[in-house]
Amino acid sequence: MKWIDTLDIAIELADSKPDVDPRTVNFVDLRNWVMALDGFDDDPDRCGERILEAIQMAWIDELD
Repeated sequence: MKWIDTLDIAIELADSKPDVDPRTVNFVDLRNWVMALDGFDDDPDRCGERILEAIQMAWIDELD
């Protein structure tokens, strides 16, 4: 997975962190959790606030 795979990342986060409300996650934690996912392989420097917002929104949508 790469940073642009926001939906795949959101699905993985929803599965691996079922007790977490994505609305309350700060971007530092979110970035670290994404980088720790199995199958994630991208440059940490390629991540910005826009990407993290997109991942967070996809994660919220995944739970609804």
